[in-house]
Amino acid sequence: VPDGMKGEDRAWYDQRHLQQAAPYILRRSKKLVAPELPEKIEQTLYCELSPSQSRLYNELREQGQKALFDLEMSGASEGRMRMEALTRLLRLRQTCTDPRLLRPEMAPADSAKLKALEEILEEAIDGGHRLLVFSQFVEALKLISEMLREKELPFCYIDGSTVNRQKECDRFNGDESIPVFLISLKAGGTGLNLTGADMVVHFDPWWNPAVEAQA
Repeated sequence: VPDGMKGEDRAWYDQRHLQQAAPYILRRSKKLVAPELPEKIEQTLYCELSPSQSRLYNELREQGQKALFDLEMSGASEGRMRMEALTRLLRLRQTCTDPRLLRPEMAPADSAKLKALEEILEEAIDGGHRLLVFSQFVEALKLISEMLREKELPFCYIDGSTVNRQKECDRFNGDESIPVFLISLKAGGTGLNLTGADMVVHFDPWWNPAVEAQA
């Protein structure tokens, strides 16, 4: 657009560019691609930390505050402070997801989210639903898989180390007796076609909303 152009002239150029580019831009909504699918329903469940989980959280929070204060008093750089803050926040996120990510000696019952997931799975499976369960933490998926094995529930699994992702996808889509698919968010957020499921559970929130939306 030439410099010094008035607003109405600039708008004309913008509209012209849009018209020229439109034939090369493909936008497809769910209603166009799969009109038979129902509207997506989203629900956020809040879990109250278990007593032992809450104690660990407060302990780590206080340690983090002290560590950051000590760094600031020692004249640490802004970059060093930022990295330390992110590390401490990650530990708090792990504690909320499942405290065994940091303290393996703790019990499964200490994880409020795992207990909530058990209830969701039971209700969903009883209702004939099949679920995709995403987590950013591979170790959390492994802990969930232990719970599924104890309940003798078959499941499929994908994380970054999975060699043949498509084989697991085909197994899930082709076998309705498998009610759960555990997926690492980074490994499975794109490029998978999982038509066999009708429910998605994000076990822990991801920092990038676009990746969550794609999953």
